[in-house]
Amino acid sequence: MNRKDHPVDLSAIRARLQASQGPRFWRSLEEVADTPEFREYLHREFPRGAAEWDETSDRRRFLKLMGASLALAGLTACTKQPRETIVPYVRAPEEIIPGKPLYFATAMPVGGGALGLLVESHMGRPTKIEGNPDHPASLGSTDAQAQAAVLDLYDPDRSQTVTRLGEISSWGTFLAEVREVLESQRTKRGAGVRILTEGVTSPTLAHQLRSILADYPEAGWHQYDPINRDHVRAGALMVFGTAVQPVYRFDQSSVVLSLDADFLSQGPGRIRYTRDFSARRRVREGRTEMARLYVVESSPSNTGAMADHRLPLRASEIERFVQALAAELGVAGGSNPSTDPRWSNWIGPVARDLRQRAGAGIVLAGDNQSPRVHALCHAINQALGNAGKTVVYTDPVEFESVDQLNSLRQLSSDIDSGTVELLLILGGNPAYNAPPDLRFPERLSKVKLRVHLSSHQDETSELCHWHIPQAHFLESWSDVRAFDGTVSLIQPLIAPLYAGKSIHEVLAIFTQNPNRSGYDLVRDYWRTQRSASDFESFWRTSLHDGVVAGTTFSNRSVVAGALPSVEVTPVQGVEVTLHPDPHVYDGRFANNSWLQELPKPMTHLTWDNAVLVSPAMAEQLGLSNGDVVELKVSESLATGPVWILPGQPADSIAVHLGYGRRRAGEVGTGVGFDAYALSHSNHFWSRSGVELRKLGRRMTLACTQHHHSMEGRNPVRAGTLEQYLQHPEFVHEMGEVPVGTSLYPEQTYTGDQWGMVIDLNACTGCNACTIACQSENNIPVVGKDQVANGREMHWIRVDRYFEGGLDNPATYHQPVPCMQCEDAPCEVVCPVAATVHSPDGLNDMAYNRCVGTRYCSNNCPYKVRRFNYLLYADWDTPSLQLGRNPDVTVRSRGVMEKCTYCVQRINAVRIEAKREDRSIQDGEIQTACEQACPAQAIVFGNINDPKSRISGLRGLKLNYGLLAELNTRPRTTYLATLRNPNPEMKST
Repeated sequence: MNRKDHPVDLSAIRARLQASQGPRFWRSLEEVADTPEFREYLHREFPRGAAEWDETSDRRRFLKLMGASLALAGLTACTKQPRETIVPYVRAPEEIIPGKPLYFATAMPVGGGALGLLVESHMGRPTKIEGNPDHPASLGSTDAQAQAAVLDLYDPDRSQTVTRLGEISSWGTFLAEVREVLESQRTKRGAGVRILTEGVTSPTLAHQLRSILADYPEAGWHQYDPINRDHVRAGALMVFGTAVQPVYRFDQSSVVLSLDADFLSQGPGRIRYTRDFSARRRVREGRTEMARLYVVESSPSNTGAMADHRLPLRASEIERFVQALAAELGVAGGSNPSTDPRWSNWIGPVARDLRQRAGAGIVLAGDNQSPRVHALCHAINQALGNAGKTVVYTDPVEFESVDQLNSLRQLSSDIDSGTVELLLILGGNPAYNAPPDLRFPERLSKVKLRVHLSSHQDETSELCHWHIPQAHFLESWSDVRAFDGTVSLIQPLIAPLYAGKSIHEVLAIFTQNPNRSGYDLVRDYWRTQRSASDFESFWRTSLHDGVVAGTTFSNRSVVAGALPSVEVTPVQGVEVTLHPDPHVYDGRFANNSWLQELPKPMTHLTWDNAVLVSPAMAEQLGLSNGDVVELKVSESLATGPVWILPGQPADSIAVHLGYGRRRAGEVGTGVGFDAYALSHSNHFWSRSGVELRKLGRRMTLACTQHHHSMEGRNPVRAGTLEQYLQHPEFVHEMGEVPVGTSLYPEQTYTGDQWGMVIDLNACTGCNACTIACQSENNIPVVGKDQVANGREMHWIRVDRYFEGGLDNPATYHQPVPCMQCEDAPCEVVCPVAATVHSPDGLNDMAYNRCVGTRYCSNNCPYKVRRFNYLLYADWDTPSLQLGRNPDVTVRSRGVMEKCTYCVQRINAVRIEAKREDRSIQDGEIQTACEQACPAQAIVFGNINDPKSRISGLRGLKLNYGLLAELNTRPRTTYLATLRNPNPEMKST
């Protein structure tokens, strides 16, 4: 929805789709309705006014935004290496060589676990993040948040000094005041001390906290993270009687039932699970088996988009569904008091499919589902023999696992009683994300001395006496466990830019040496875990590899107890569900402009969250995209714009957390609305009885779903596994015609010829490729107003298509970079030869030739070229250059940009191969998008090499060229999407 859009007639759209008069694959409601606004997008290269500056926009905020996009803060300590010894992933030269990067293994703690990384460093400056191939949670891949972490490091809005009551102070003054309080607490055994952390997955941190509690036995340690796994732990306790954590082996599964579990996008194992699941979905000549995925979910997700069968239900109804399934399978605790017509044709076929593949199936629930749903999933996996095979159980990753909401309640109660004299809040932002009924901001004022460690001066810092700048994980020492228990050492790539402190260094104030470094604290802990004789070897090996050998959890043997049957009363009225945002997560990444501008996978919204409603609800209440509504649940209120999302359950509303920040920096403050206002400590994830009221005004939402449309074509090719096995040529009968005579002169290539294949059957639409490309190629953000004008700059976009009706359509994702056409329409129309063909077949851009005619963009049928209308990046200020890739030109305004297949990487490997007098090996060059992709959906290589991976993929019958009927002969091709529906339930 952009500022000139108007409401669409949903009843007419529904009728058109039911009559099969609309397109088979469609991207938006406006496209199906064929509105005048959508026709304008088709007939104009850019919307009206796209070539002019909008004088009504806030120029000052625009400039601040651009600075936050690439401002890389202060020159002090910018190129200074930490004094402690860090170990590069490859053999380091004797001294730093300008122009030659080093790679260091480290890990990113987020989402209740660790993601193993390799970080590229240029002259002591971290510039690019990749996955560590030796780490079990990443296997060399990353996600959008990890790719954007380098921008968080250089964020100019990060806290830069210790403050007391908002005034600049010093670490020494802080130590003096707090240690005086701690000394007085010794005689009280620490009765007045409370420490609040997020979930702890660091062995060193857990050791420190336990040591503090031993010295101050009456002190309290509390944990709170809004995206917690309380229900997962409670479900395991309910059925097993002990705290265990499930780990799923999707690479060994043949059938998966996901109950509101977006396992491809959320959770500590998301990247590994994406890799393993995608591997079981690939179909090649000679391999015809394909895992089947059933998804029951309360809002459309990336996982639901990959489903062979998807059932939209309200979150509260999923427990009744799984009870009916358990009863069908004969599992204790199941019940089927009534047959719901929405899932009556699911229970029998799904149960038979799971039973037929006993020992090779997975049933799992999302973190937001009730403990009983989790318990029933465990019981079903035990009964089917999946436990110990596709589902294994280990110790929990978090140390001292507790019910975090209950822990926060207990802290609130202690504060009310007046016993808390010193409260250390180490990370997190509870003043923003704690449920409103706990009144945590109000309670904070009752504590005598409040200390907050955080990266930004946020909502919680505002209410504390002391604020301590927190060091970024790329500038601090620590350790952290992955989803399977494997420990990684976190080593810094750069000295703290603002003298920030790690959580380990803050907790050192409880010891006799309060100024100990994080390096010493982490080393000393691990020294106690190893023999002195081999410690140095162990330390260097662990730093080099990025993993600590022998720390992966062993599998635990568990036995499910009988669950009593419980009658679940159907919830009446409209329900609202809360979800972590796919990009800004719980709000901690709100000030990251790369993530704010990244289109959401399912809605393609940028720079906002929205009230997601179903087409049925929109019809009933007369809602249109952009209508501002008020949501009320008991005393909870939230106000936000509506977005109509096909596939959303009829009587359910979904909202994403992480927006509505009051103190998040120049980028994130005031963006979107605060969905935490709807949460409650007893019902955090979903609440019923929602009242929705239109407020009579509208709001502009910057959505990219209309932009760069290839309307009237069949960009996506999709079919079923059965269809492919019976008629493999179906892919080429969906719109592609044989290539005829070309008007372009034929070129003969004898050397390397580069190409790319994208497997749509593996792509989950996670957008990691988009941010990887942005980080690699110094692509700036443009801001909400510019996105609304069609000026977004991403060189690779991920289109999302629907197929079918409004209420539960199938969903497909398609990454679209430059096609690198052999017969490129852009080249022949450029009057200055700025876009030309290279000897190895690439469609190159010569920036210093481009005069901005935009003829090439107008002539590109794929709409993959981006014109730099304004000076979006400050490329003169030296301090803004630290995080940029020095191997890629920084562009000014008036230049056409596009995907280059990461030609800088091609040239680097070519130079190295020439120096060593050898040929380039297959797989030796990885583009940024290929390297980041968790699903391994992107393959790059030499199409002239018949033994290369890409040559094999291009020879598959599933391979097709996008708009190949235009005779552009694209070097980027696709493998069609296949679904594997259950023959018993093809219609669902």
